[in-house]
Amino acid sequence: MDNRAIGVFDSGLGGLTATQALNDLLPDEHIIYLADSYNMPYGEKDKNRIVEMSLNDLAFLLKRDVKAVFIACGTATSNALEALQEKSPVPVFGVVEAAVDEAAAATENGKIGLLATKASVEAGTFQRLIGEKASALETTAKACPKFATMVEDGIFDKQDERVLRAVEEYLPPLRQAGVDTVILGCTHYPLLSDVISEYMGPEVRLISAGAAAARRLAAFLRDNDLCCDKGLAQTEYFTTGAIEQFAKTASLMLRRDISPFLTGILPFDKVGNI
Repeated sequence: MDNRAIGVFDSGLGGLTATQALNDLLPDEHIIYLADSYNMPYGEKDKNRIVEMSLNDLAFLLKRDVKAVFIACGTATSNALEALQEKSPVPVFGVVEAAVDEAAAATENGKIGLLATKASVEAGTFQRLIGEKASALETTAKACPKFATMVEDGIFDKQDERVLRAVEEYLPPLRQAGVDTVILGCTHYPLLSDVISEYMGPEVRLISAGAAAARRLAAFLRDNDLCCDKGLAQTEYFTTGAIEQFAKTASLMLRRDISPFLTGILPFDKVGNI
């Protein structure tokens, strides 16, 4: 057994969807969640900057003696996973590979759609891994820069005209390609799963990258006897952004008030490498 915390980070609130999935699987665990909201969105930055920010996130969590790090961010995983794994003394899990495995197993016609950030699509990590699964698999990838920002602003109701307009802008290429499986490659996107599903149709399966990775991490901890045995059941939240806005939107997402467990911290850019 290992009673140290699990460290989770994302560029903002999206990783809370993956954290909730992890909580459901491992309800006794202590989790430390870091949202680098000051630098959100990661998906519009270049690779070098994404790696730099992700290393700062990793350093913050390692200082808190975590037993594993969960990159609950498709952009950071696509661009910085190897760099973080090289620097970390504890296992580091991203959200790409598990989602690809589940999508490859789920598709019946071999046509997989990917919705992700601009940086994730340009990195090509999802597409490369899908191609390595089987040469017959086809990927249709679409960058959706508005999705994560809308979720951060608390805009994810399926009746909201802004949400509907964004869906109409981004999803037609996937429907035209005839995909039967769609990877939600950014952990913000599950908050939009209802409207995405309605647009794509009931025959199209959605794969949440964050939830898929949570299942893989939970299995790893169980298989290696690294689960907590004290029932700590505690989640601490840290944000480099506006604490009030984070608490407000998080309460909408999680349907509970996390403000007693939320701490604001200075952006890493203002305090240097940690």
